Amino acid sequence: MHVEVQPHIRIGEIEAKYALLPGDPGRVERVARYLDDPREVAYNREYRSVLGRYRGIPVLVISTGIGGPSVGIAVEELRRIGVTTMIRIGSCGALQPGIRLGDLVIANGAVRNDGTSDTYIERGYPAVPNADLLMTLLKTVKGLGFPYVCGLVRSHDSFYTDREEEIDRFWEVKGIVASDMETAALFVIGGLRKLRVASILNVVVEAEGELERGINQYVEEGNMSATGEEREIELALKTIFADANQK
Repeated sequence: MHVEVQPHIRIGEIEAKYALLPGDPGRVERVARYLDDPREVAYNREYRSVLGRYRGIPVLVISTGIGGPSVGIAVEELRRIGVTTMIRIGSCGALQPGIRLGDLVIANGAVRNDGTSDTYIERGYPAVPNADLLMTLLKTVKGLGFPYVCGLVRSHDSFYTDREEEIDRFWEVKGIVASDMETAALFVIGGLRKLRVASILNVVVEAEGELERGINQYVEEGNMSATGEEREIELALKTIFADANQK
């Protein structure tokens, strides 16, 4: 069956059933270093894609930009071309003390403070990952020995807000471990579309840290946040390998 080239990601027929979803187009190139025979497929707007193989398994890496709307477009169009399993490899700010730069957060659910998931269904619908994929992630990360936390994250729409400290404190006391801008949309759309989705987040700002300074250090790749990125890439790829060999 012919598959149309999708309007935003600019991909049509593709052999990969697995996709990694970083936010930053620049991170796609760094993920590609872990793949055999990587080749760029398309680059349109925020959607840069590379196809390669990890231990024989076709894997598509595609950036999604920032926020729920752009990740929602990517998920919908990837589904249309036959991708069934998607793992976000993104960044987050920690909300709990003791979570350090470069630690990984594996989301077992998300607070829906975003607008994108609201456009799909009322907030009573849970934002959760695929259970089997989550279990494989947890088993894999334990085997690798990477520092991680598994817990609830909060997804929101505003990177800059006058109430940042107040909002963070509110969710900290509720036990939310970290915040990002995409996981809730990924989980809700994935659930509604019967996709297998999960989210791994690299801590780039500690709960006691300064937001802009943490992000700038991450961009410069000069600290533990860059190590965290390497960890989440390795974890995601080894999870894909383990998952593919369970079937």
